Amino acid sequence: MTIDRPISLMLCGDVMTGRGIDQALPHPGAPVLHEAYARSALDYVALAETANGPIKKPLPFASIWGDALGVCETLAPDLTIVNLETAVTRSDKAWPKGINYRMNPGNVACLTAAGLDCCVLANNHVLDWGREGLVETLDVLHHAGLATAGAGRDAEEAARPAVLPVAGKGRVLVHALACASSGVPSAWAASAERPGVNFLAEPSPREIDRIAGAIEKTPGDVVVLSLHWGPNWGYAVDPAERAFARGLVERGAVDVVFGHSSHHAKAIEVHRNRPILYGCGDFLNDYEGIAGYEAYRGDLVLAYRVSLHPSDRRLVDLTMAPFRIRRFRLERADGDEREWLRSTMDRECRSFGGAVAVRPDGTLALDWHNVPG
Repeated sequence: MTIDRPISLMLCGDVMTGRGIDQALPHPGAPVLHEAYARSALDYVALAETANGPIKKPLPFASIWGDALGVCETLAPDLTIVNLETAVTRSDKAWPKGINYRMNPGNVACLTAAGLDCCVLANNHVLDWGREGLVETLDVLHHAGLATAGAGRDAEEAARPAVLPVAGKGRVLVHALACASSGVPSAWAASAERPGVNFLAEPSPREIDRIAGAIEKTPGDVVVLSLHWGPNWGYAVDPAERAFARGLVERGAVDVVFGHSSHHAKAIEVHRNRPILYGCGDFLNDYEGIAGYEAYRGDLVLAYRVSLHPSDRRLVDLTMAPFRIRRFRLERADGDEREWLRSTMDRECRSFGGAVAVRPDGTLALDWHNVPG
């Protein structure tokens, strides 16, 4: 095995290709919604067009990724992993929860067009269209060649990691948990008899022991733990979540903690040379034109390239690529937007011993070398 080239992972937070984005793609599904705010997914297309101008429909499958495709090609990760926060289904059996995300299976090519390797499904939207919708989601994604983690036809499949080989470097194991704190109903937990998600009621020392004991790896494996946790807004990191993430790192069970749920990026901590991304924020959504929480700049997003030394899996580089969402497309963030992201991330990461700077190529770099351990 080659040991001088890092294992490089591109991690992107919540990818929401349902609802408005689905309506702008070549094969829109039924637009019916059950929201107090909107009754049709077409309303979200209209909001985006009012905010940022006309969207020429149908959008080519690859177009929603925009400038991110070129940036990711330059950064050249070995694998790309996202939290797919939508059901991919034609099911009309909406779970009675108010907001339901759905993408027509005919639009699954928008995911393969981005070269994704793994879609995490342990989140609070994957069962929006019922257990039937989840099973169809799994079938569609697997048929498209996409690995999944965090949901399954039963508890065994939901808990099973995605196993992603990296030529010449070993394997990456992606485990995923859907946490109650992000709004996941306990009824969504998979069981021996029913489909569902790999559910975590609360992060606790007991759960650290259980999860660490359940993770099986061989020497050289990189273990990523995806956690959909916490509220939609706010930069604070729950002390219990921090203790949970650190505890799994200290047990040697997890090499990368990949957190998400908040609609904006949160702090990063490097603990014992392992990265903990407490909240990666949204990466692609249909929120343009929705009022409220403007101070968080939810239109500005980050893709995270995490590079690990393959022999001991310590972090050797963490690069963030900044983008903005405009007309359902990712565009490079301009100077002022990039600086807003840099200063915000620098402020939040300094509480955890890190700092964020701009590189000459316009990406952001985390400096964690003053972090103890």
